[in-house]
Amino acid sequence: MTYTQVIVLATPVFAALMALEWWIGHRRGRDTYRLNDAMSSVGLGMVSQLSNFLGRAAGFGIYVWVYDRFAPWWLPVESAWVWLSGLLLYDFLYYWQHRAGHRIALFWAAHAVHHQSEDYNLSTALRQTSSGWIAGWVFYLPMALAGFPPVVFGAVALADLLYQFWVHTQQVGRLGWFDRWFCSPSNHRVHHAVNDEYLDRNYGGILMAWDRLFGTFVEERDDVPCVYGTRLPLRSWNPLWANLQVYAELARDTLHTVRWRDRLLVWLKPPGWRPVDVAARFPRAPFELARVERFDPQTSPRAQAGAATLFILALWGVIWLLWHAHELGIGQMGLGTILALAVLSVTGRLGAGRAGPLQEKGTVPISG
Repeated sequence: MTYTQVIVLATPVFAALMALEWWIGHRRGRDTYRLNDAMSSVGLGMVSQLSNFLGRAAGFGIYVWVYDRFAPWWLPVESAWVWLSGLLLYDFLYYWQHRAGHRIALFWAAHAVHHQSEDYNLSTALRQTSSGWIAGWVFYLPMALAGFPPVVFGAVALADLLYQFWVHTQQVGRLGWFDRWFCSPSNHRVHHAVNDEYLDRNYGGILMAWDRLFGTFVEERDDVPCVYGTRLPLRSWNPLWANLQVYAELARDTLHTVRWRDRLLVWLKPPGWRPVDVAARFPRAPFELARVERFDPQTSPRAQAGAATLFILALWGVIWLLWHAHELGIGQMGLGTILALAVLSVTGRLGAGRAGPLQEKGTVPISG
């Protein structure tokens, strides 16, 4: 069974758990779902699975090449300790990839997609980037050099990813000792928050031990409610713009600065860093938590019905493509990706109302 087929089989489970989360939140009077945001997040997950299909294959191919040519030994695939130590090593390397995704602008440009939702629920877990494959594979080459078989690498990578689905919820509270050592809903809520107290913390995929070891762990506080999203808000349901927003901002600063050194640093410095000359010519208002507003444009019932219909059609189409991906050619997968992106872009346009996907109107206070 292929990677994409496992994702397809997991899809009904994801849907059932999201429905359960919505029902629990509704019964408690703490519903964390909005249809427009949830469709945007799941839609970005669809596009990510399609666009990453070839990129993931390329990254896996590099892993196999390094493993075959440069590993001093090949660890036995039949040994349980190889699988357990492989999962542990992968999670350690994931910590550093994840941390780089928040501290280096080039990597943040890809990872920001996952943080753009101003809601926090299980649909947020499915909101994934379409460009993470470009450089993300670099972080896992130590596993190839250590001799972990490609099948072990692929399996533990999938396990680490699937584990993180359940932690994207506000319906599960503190879990005592579990919160101290493992990635949990409480710990990951902190990670998604833009509050000063929480920013750029809790990177671990399965274990919080890495965050404790390297000084990036912070506990969730009752007196500091998490505010979700990004400090440069997306204000759009368009999946193409969601993937390009940060890249566009970095490219704009690169073109406007006069120093060649700063043109490089724009991509290597932490997110938010800007050359002095660019910041002076094109000032950006500082982030203020009290002024954060949730993007929530109001649309007609007809537009909502149209968006939902197109979304369901796109979902079924993507499921079919992912199930048959190993049988299809590059051209067919590429065409399918373009079609899915086009349909989901129309879906996002319908959900954004008359003002369009980049509107500044249609916001509500985050506390609402």
